[in-house]
Amino acid sequence: MRKIVRSAVPVCVLAMVAVLFAPPALAATWSSTDRWGTWSNGGYTLYNNIWGSGAGPQTIWANSYSNWGVWANHPNTGGVKSYPNATKYVGKRISALGSATSSFNVTVPNGGSYTTAYDIWDSANAYEIMLWMNKHGAVGPLGSRQTGATVGGHSWDVYRGSNGANQVFSFVRTGNTNSGTVDVKAVLNWLRTNGWMGDVTLGNVQFGYEITSSSGGMDFVTNSFSVSAG
Repeated sequence: MRKIVRSAVPVCVLAMVAVLFAPPALAATWSSTDRWGTWSNGGYTLYNNIWGSGAGPQTIWANSYSNWGVWANHPNTGGVKSYPNATKYVGKRISALGSATSSFNVTVPNGGSYTTAYDIWDSANAYEIMLWMNKHGAVGPLGSRQTGATVGGHSWDVYRGSNGANQVFSFVRTGNTNSGTVDVKAVLNWLRTNGWMGDVTLGNVQFGYEITSSSGGMDFVTNSFSVSAG
């Protein structure tokens, strides 16, 4: 028989202690501090993706593919440290796509150096198409500016370059936004029409935060995100 020990500590004090030391009421479904931490949910894959040199600690968390975020504490030095992201694979040729769109809503810090960006790949990883939805601090796209364009529901400065492994096309939005919808197929068709690439197969559509610095620790929150293609 278990002995019952009666405490002399008032119940109200015990309740206060329980509140002070209780775990967060809204703990994330998944989290990881691992450099290459991954989690699959609803046909998407989330990646912590700390790939740059000189990176600091970073924790990714998620309740779903649509609601996730990152706490990152990367030093105030040059060079991209990480690209935590959510990825959806499509696997259709551009000409066979009836549509391909994506919507997002984020909350991002007022400090640090980063971009909120799509990173879109063909299935052979020969072409990388970046869509910079907002940018802050000392960041800039690869290559040189080619032209301006209004396509996919937004106005951009368009850059073209190479990282030595693949062609990189960067569409840098002319004004920052933390929410919106992008017509991805329209952007791909624009690249085809201008002869920058052919009728390739759309592979991964990634969305996340390309972080160069976030000294002291900063939060990046994806309130909602989705990709629709068919």
